[in-house]
Amino acid sequence: MRTLFACLLLCLSLPVFADAYAELYRAAGWPQQRAHFHDALELAQRQYQGTLPPAIYQALVTNSNRRFAPQAMDQRALAALRQQLDTPQPALDFYRSALGRRVVAAEIQASRRDQLAQHSNGLPRMPAESNRQLLIRHLAQALPASQAGAEVSLALAGVAADSLSQMIPGLLSGNQAHGLLQGQRQRLIQQIEADLDNTLLWVYRDLSDPELQEYLDFAQSAEGQRYFQAALEALRAGLAVGRSTAELEAPAI
Repeated sequence: MRTLFACLLLCLSLPVFADAYAELYRAAGWPQQRAHFHDALELAQRQYQGTLPPAIYQALVTNSNRRFAPQAMDQRALAALRQQLDTPQPALDFYRSALGRRVVAAEIQASRRDQLAQHSNGLPRMPAESNRQLLIRHLAQALPASQAGAEVSLALAGVAADSLSQMIPGLLSGNQAHGLLQGQRQRLIQQIEADLDNTLLWVYRDLSDPELQEYLDFAQSAEGQRYFQAALEALRAGLAVGRSTAELEAPAI
């Protein structure tokens, strides 16, 4: 009887535990950021329209729409978050807090369509006193911001390469594609890191120094590091970086 009761409790508790991941996904702003990514994707598609042959452009649009279908992206990212993060509660507690909500609001605002269009030629230089500069420098080291930015760029570049490979079979072998991906990743990370401090100063410009310190405390903590590393893997999964359209469409075994 006690074994049956324990199993019943386990069955009742599993959905609650699983829902904590979905709640973390929402609380940390993932759905809004995914929507903003699609805004940027639509802009990129329009920019390519006048520079690519019609057949290649149509393949690019078709592949990107399939790869970045919103529901599929959410499912892949959330599944990876569940797999990579042993417990979502510490991160969920942070993002449910008043500061966590302010952090998410700042990040969502920074990636809005109008903000991206306004600053398409670069962000303004953000003056900051020495203490704030130091906080931002430590935050830049604690957050995987440059890696995340690189993954977004690689995902978009991957669609273009995949489309060309479909139009010209054998253009790139698997090893060649992997080597190019790794080389591009490191170059992109270096490029982003060159101006990362100013970017974070701009994104979190409405947070006070004490709020930045509190955010830094979470980001540097063991719980924060586990979340951000899991989040980076979830981002890669959601964007399907390094996976071809054929691999994504292959039925699960």
